[in-house]
Amino acid sequence: MPVNQDVIITCALTGAGDTVGRSPHVPVTPEQIAASAVEAAGAGAAVVHIHVREPETGSPSRDPRLYREVVERIRETGTDVVINLTAGMGGDLVIDPEAPLRQLPGTDLVSGLERLPHVEELLPDICTLDCGSLNFGDGSNLYVSTPDMLRTGAKRIQELGVRPELEIFDTGQLWFAKQLLAEGLLDDPTVFQLCMGIPWGAPADPGVLQAMVNMLPQGAQWASFALGRMQMPWVAQSILLGGHVRVGLEDNLYLGKGVKATNGQLVERAVRITESLGSRVATPDEARAKLGLRPRA
Repeated sequence: MPVNQDVIITCALTGAGDTVGRSPHVPVTPEQIAASAVEAAGAGAAVVHIHVREPETGSPSRDPRLYREVVERIRETGTDVVINLTAGMGGDLVIDPEAPLRQLPGTDLVSGLERLPHVEELLPDICTLDCGSLNFGDGSNLYVSTPDMLRTGAKRIQELGVRPELEIFDTGQLWFAKQLLAEGLLDDPTVFQLCMGIPWGAPADPGVLQAMVNMLPQGAQWASFALGRMQMPWVAQSILLGGHVRVGLEDNLYLGKGVKATNGQLVERAVRITESLGSRVATPDEARAKLGLRPRA
């Protein structure tokens, strides 16, 4: 597998995890998220992956108004960066293990189409499509994304002309993503994000990553990331296997032991790793060409 010579760096700015109280650098308000996107782009990220949070509480949100404000603020700065909006929110199911039909607080479960109103309104370059259900961490929290939901969501994203980034948390999800392609619900080039180390999906194991890369369809563009202290080793791991990379505060809060990072600092570190391997960092226009996106407006 050849080393990737032209590497797209994605920065995942804030995510939906319970990280706001663990680092002062996690952006919360639309203004903060947009500023962090601009910072990441200035450091070398070609793509920014965007979640939004309730400004007052920092809790995850699906509010299209918040997405609109973030995107408008980024575009108003004139920053050249590819916009990737999550469409994974609305899949959380927390059950009572003693009475499994009873939903507990933390549940936010809607249909595949109800996860897309901000995508329909804003028509970003990319939106995510989480390609299967998962035991999400310990306890009784499930992420729900059924084959029927995925077919419905993929078809709508295709109709909108938005490029789906296929979020793959385990090998069975990759298998099903290839089924969506076979059914004509995905267009080439397919774009995959191989998500490693999220309990209880695929572990952050180089052998597992290699196996998943071997499963990818011909001509696919792909990136991979791993959580926490594995984030930067995974930058090198992905490049060496021919892929692109993702860093950012969604997946890791630290530059080193006890040293809290900003998104810009994490991107800068990824740039150094990329260049130390003899590769170069792709520009946003180069990323658009590789990923089959519309030219910059």
